[in-house]
Amino acid sequence: PIDDCRTGKAPENQDKNRYRDVLPYDKTRVPLGEKKGYINASYVRMDVGEEEHFYIITQGPLPSTTADFWQMVWESESDVIAMMTKEVELGQVKCHRYWPEPPCDSLDLANFHLRLDNYQILEHFIVRTIEIINNHLQFTSWPDHDTPTLAEQLLKFIHYMRKAHSTGPVVAHCSAGTGRSGVLLYVDVLLSYIEKDLCVSIKQITINYYKLDEYLFCYEVVLEVLQNLQAMDSY
Repeated sequence: PIDDCRTGKAPENQDKNRYRDVLPYDKTRVPLGEKKGYINASYVRMDVGEEEHFYIITQGPLPSTTADFWQMVWESESDVIAMMTKEVELGQVKCHRYWPEPPCDSLDLANFHLRLDNYQILEHFIVRTIEIINNHLQFTSWPDHDTPTLAEQLLKFIHYMRKAHSTGPVVAHCSAGTGRSGVLLYVDVLLSYIEKDLCVSIKQITINYYKLDEYLFCYEVVLEVLQNLQAMDSY
């Protein structure tokens, strides 16, 4: 509804949106600073039993919103960024490079200085340690307009994400902030349901998901986990 996205649709904020039809709701948007400035990002809270999962889900930063992105990370005290896209896919820019990359190991922004302390290139994702935050994880094996070939790839990524996370919400983004990063959020929540041995309805959690292939992929991941648990119990 237009009335629920008034801040994102304001003329002064339109250039801060990567896609004009993907806007945060006013009630759940992430405000910046004392003046509650605008960034295309939303708080997401999901209960798993008595535990609450807390995320910020956002679009891939633009050149003009990179400083705002890092201000959001700083203010939310988040120590993990989960990047679910490549910078360029099928010839189209999906996300601006907002982190320092060799040979330039530092990046100066308006209010922040970033330094790349370390990075590790794994088979399906890259782990970066950046001075302003603890960890930057980039999933690299997710084709645009498709899903990964193996659920195991995403499960390993989530394992790294959880191990690195200790404070604040997990900041997750893809390009628009609605597809792949949404799947990451849902799968992380589903895994917690399984770990706590709670009843869960995938359909209920993902009832508003609009991409069939990504919706079905959530089932594939859960099936992979349950089959592994069954195999372990058989020993």
